[in-house]
Amino acid sequence: MKVEVRVPATSANLGPGFDCLGLALSLYNTITVETEASANSLKIKCTGPYAEGITTDESNLVWKTMLHLWHSINFPIPSVTLTLDIHIPPARGLGSSSTAIVGGLLAANAVAGNLLTQNELLQMANALEGHPDNVAPALFGGVTLSVPTENGVHTRILARSPKLTAIAVVPEILVKTEKARAVLKPEVSRKDAVFNIAHVGLIVEAFLTENYELLHEGMRDKLHQDQRAALIPGMHTAIAAALEAGAYGAALSGSGPTLIALSPAVQASRIAAGMRQSLTKKALDVRVYTLEVDANGASIAIP
Repeated sequence: MKVEVRVPATSANLGPGFDCLGLALSLYNTITVETEASANSLKIKCTGPYAEGITTDESNLVWKTMLHLWHSINFPIPSVTLTLDIHIPPARGLGSSSTAIVGGLLAANAVAGNLLTQNELLQMANALEGHPDNVAPALFGGVTLSVPTENGVHTRILARSPKLTAIAVVPEILVKTEKARAVLKPEVSRKDAVFNIAHVGLIVEAFLTENYELLHEGMRDKLHQDQRAALIPGMHTAIAAALEAGAYGAALSGSGPTLIALSPAVQASRIAAGMRQSLTKKALDVRVYTLEVDANGASIAIP
């Protein structure tokens, strides 16, 4: 059996929506799984611009995720050849680990006969990732709000295809999620909590009503960006440059170091140039992606 899964990059938080807001982007990793019903064996090969450094043994996250699903439903482990085509920069705040988890779950579920529903896959992905802000848009597409409840994560899609462009500016430095979380304070003030709750409300309204000007104020944050700025030279000046150049709003993408600006399409090149200049002044090499919001999320093909 052969299964091909394509999973979009994601940008989490959008400023104040820590661990709950995210959107899918038109940049993709592709996972191709070929199985045989013989005694289980594993081969992994990686292609694409970010193939270097991806593990090709049993520690590979896609493989570990596939095993997790198969063990959970008592599915016999087949022989597997995995081909991973990696176009999403790892450890840069664009949801690379979520693509591995969501892609691995979808591929394993397809091989097993699609026994789990999309919602069951979401719950499993959230448990593996530890937070839903990336896995939800990777799975469903669009702009998502994910709410933890006693019965699991509840995800709402705020917009499928918002009329805006996303500029992702990726500094060539690594910021592991664990390190970016370690710098956060264990407690926050009531004032800062209220600030973020109110600003998430603005973001929700912006996408529901297509009043994207609200993102200028809405994407401000008091809980995590200032603390993570020490890990990302030039972060604040790059965000300010994006807003000055006409972005609706701008923020740290996930745990960084990528910065994301949401803008009218006509302003995208100007915004990208301003953000790039701010970061290169800090002696950082950067890569810029001009992307759309992916409307559909992860997709499966069986060639």
